[in-house]
Amino acid sequence: MINLIEMSNISKSFGGSRAVDGVSLELLPGTVHALMGENGAGKSTLMKILAGVHQPDSGQIFKNGHRISFNSPKKALEFGISTVFQELSLLANLTIAENMFLGREPLTRFGAVDYAGMNAQTADALAQLGLTLDPEALVSELSIAERQFVEIAHGIKADASIFILDEPTAALNAADVDVLNKHIRRLRDEGKAIVYISHRMEEIFEICDTVTVLKDGRRVDTRPVSEMSPASLIAMMVGRTLDDLFPPRATETGSVVVDVKHFKIDARSKPFSLHVSSGEIVALAGLEGQGQQKFLRSLIGKFRPFSGTVTIKGELLEMPVSETSGIRRLHAAGVGFVPEDRKEEGLFLGLSIADNIAISLVSERGEMSIARRYRDVINTTMASMRIKAEDASAPVSSLSGGNQQKVLLGRYLAANIDVLLIEEPTRGVDIGAKSEIYRLLREFAENGGAVLVLSRETIELIGLCDRLYVIHDNTVVAEMPAGNASEHIILEAALSA
Repeated sequence: MINLIEMSNISKSFGGSRAVDGVSLELLPGTVHALMGENGAGKSTLMKILAGVHQPDSGQIFKNGHRISFNSPKKALEFGISTVFQELSLLANLTIAENMFLGREPLTRFGAVDYAGMNAQTADALAQLGLTLDPEALVSELSIAERQFVEIAHGIKADASIFILDEPTAALNAADVDVLNKHIRRLRDEGKAIVYISHRMEEIFEICDTVTVLKDGRRVDTRPVSEMSPASLIAMMVGRTLDDLFPPRATETGSVVVDVKHFKIDARSKPFSLHVSSGEIVALAGLEGQGQQKFLRSLIGKFRPFSGTVTIKGELLEMPVSETSGIRRLHAAGVGFVPEDRKEEGLFLGLSIADNIAISLVSERGEMSIARRYRDVINTTMASMRIKAEDASAPVSSLSGGNQQKVLLGRYLAANIDVLLIEEPTRGVDIGAKSEIYRLLREFAENGGAVLVLSRETIELIGLCDRLYVIHDNTVVAEMPAGNASEHIILEAALSA
């Protein structure tokens, strides 16, 4: 079988850093090819070269045996290469339809943009993915998962022969992943070649035929997925075995730090109570969209609950929390919030690592500048969290996803906060960085901190946490030790409610 795409001896450097070093990759028609490796291994750079975002310093690309070259994603699309990047590229101030047809808007016979045609074609493309979104809705009004599906619909709609999906399921729940996988299989059966980048191991073994592993910009190996196991794949990626991804659970806990009583998310939901003690990590588990995020965001003022009381370290938190000053008030009370979308809501991408960490240290003074006395704290934080960067002055936007997540965590750990509220602690993070983040959270708890966390990955909650509250229909329906939990038990608790 002739290769649909062959990338031969591709290299790419940025400044003094070599991101891709002599990598060759072959894509066969009718296959799903996994591209694996830790953050910073070169996966996204290699795919951005194939997508026309970057030009290689050396090496060649062939399609159907003919050498090709292009200098923009638009040109790559003309060669039949469609990409859904990990970094969402939608323009928030435009509608879904306007994003879908950006740069190639259809025209009426009078030369005006054919909005009716755009909307109809967009609705059809979304419907193929089981979506009923309004094509005229602004992207800014969509959830992260909805934006991700619009990105995927945009890529699938293109009449391409090669599809690059970079972390397509990072913001999707299990049902949405099933829908996506159905369409990936359809594309594969139509003879397309799909490159699939994901840190979710179960997806690789469910959907992919072949896997290539990159490490430090170089290709480690390419093998059929059928010859691999999760353990052998992890060992190939990180260069060592991970005997235990999760650190040991707490053996003892302290006093109650967060105490929630008679809480009602909305007028129709049943009241619930929960607590988090110092020294423990507690999960909000259950099916997605059942109230976990609403509750967590009630504590920072991003959602207005119906009623209830919240006490933090013995001090009553006045409800509802102000949307404009909630984060600052909680920080003053020793509480840090790590949002799901670190790029939109967490980090200041235009600032350095040092600035992003120091913001928590100077926030009470309302300044963005870094005082000299914080330098040691910043350097100590970077070292303890193993943040991979040249120095603290590097822009946070230049870091891999795992290192960006550690900077966001480091912001609060440097400020010696007592409570961490975390949404999706390892979203878009590789297996090695996940292990380090779990270690950091457990060390925080062992030092007397309290953690309340939600995640779409149930296995993550079971392995990381000490206790779990199962949330369903905006209320707590079960509480259990994480050591006794399983995906089946959690699902049964949620559905039986």
